[in-house]
Amino acid sequence: MITVVHLIPGLEIGGAEIMLWKLLSRMDSGRFHNIVVCMLDEGLIAERIRGLGIPVHNLGVQRNYASSVAGRSLARFLKSPIAIWRFVVLLRRIKPDIVQTWLPPADLMGLLAAKLARVPNTVWSVHASNLDLKQYPRHYSWLRQAWARLSDKPQALIAVSEAARAFHTEIGFRAREWVVIPNGIDTDQFVPDASAYSSVREELGLERGVPLIGLIARFDPMKDHRGFLQAAALLGQQCPEPHFLMAGRGVSCNNPALKELIEIPTLRDRVHLLDQRTDIPRLTAALDIATSSSSFGEGFGLVIAEAMACAVPCVVTDIGTSAEIVGDTGRIVPPRDPPALASAWHDLLELGPNGRYELGTRARARVKEFYSLDRAVRQYEALYDRQAGTK
Repeated sequence: MITVVHLIPGLEIGGAEIMLWKLLSRMDSGRFHNIVVCMLDEGLIAERIRGLGIPVHNLGVQRNYASSVAGRSLARFLKSPIAIWRFVVLLRRIKPDIVQTWLPPADLMGLLAAKLARVPNTVWSVHASNLDLKQYPRHYSWLRQAWARLSDKPQALIAVSEAARAFHTEIGFRAREWVVIPNGIDTDQFVPDASAYSSVREELGLERGVPLIGLIARFDPMKDHRGFLQAAALLGQQCPEPHFLMAGRGVSCNNPALKELIEIPTLRDRVHLLDQRTDIPRLTAALDIATSSSSFGEGFGLVIAEAMACAVPCVVTDIGTSAEIVGDTGRIVPPRDPPALASAWHDLLELGPNGRYELGTRARARVKEFYSLDRAVRQYEALYDRQAGTK
């Protein structure tokens, strides 16, 4: 039995958090004993992990008022040395074979605590590509530099895509071993669903045939919600029929930046801000077109592959590995180019339901072949076997 402790900043809904939960749900419990430790707040993902029978510990790192998620986590970590000691004590009691960390603040804390607790193997994971650090507080740049300088200390680094590996190598990461493991999609959960197509439109007060274009992403500079809405306004000048569904943490009418953007005439009453939701498979399956409008930073666009698994064709910006995920099953446009995004949406709308169905069918087959959850789980298990010396 190989014992793996997973350290992650928090367990609210997010790409890395969901991937951790999905990984744990499929790992061989006869060979791997998993324990999860979060630094900050618990959330829905903590409940789901506990539902698998896997323990979740909370280190209770203190809060402060820094502005970015990663920067906030780092500042809390630095202000809470007692949390490091709690983690060291926990590791000494558990005596794991591996500490696997998820996201930068967890990487730094996990490396330090694992060394103090004499854990033989530490594995980091990296999830971003071509980050624009100008969009974040100054201390985030310091975090990246510290992260790079310590990158040769873990036994292995996992990158969610070749683009993420290349970017981190370019900014100075010196891994002992790079392992590229794309995020895996549960194609039994993300499926084509005609009932979702109807029920979501009913929830939004729309007729059944109204085209629905979606962006599912937390409110963050990298996701470029402004560019998405600018493209929506341009499309509205040509096609008054489509509506736009937006969901994710911070994507609500309480966000003044978004509220101002949707008040223009071509968007009024056609944009639906749903905030963070727990029914993402249902919302995704209801779309005619899914979108990733990211302007930088995407390592592996999980929502892209999830939409493809629902047989929804995608329009994505050419950031990170997004174009590679989509292949020839959707449309690729330059980042920060609302006219190109609007044109690609128009192109897919012109294909009609049958043309989009054909693209969507190919998209689902592509995800099942290259990005299945079971394939990702096998790769993680093989890495843990190697690190623990069992194979």
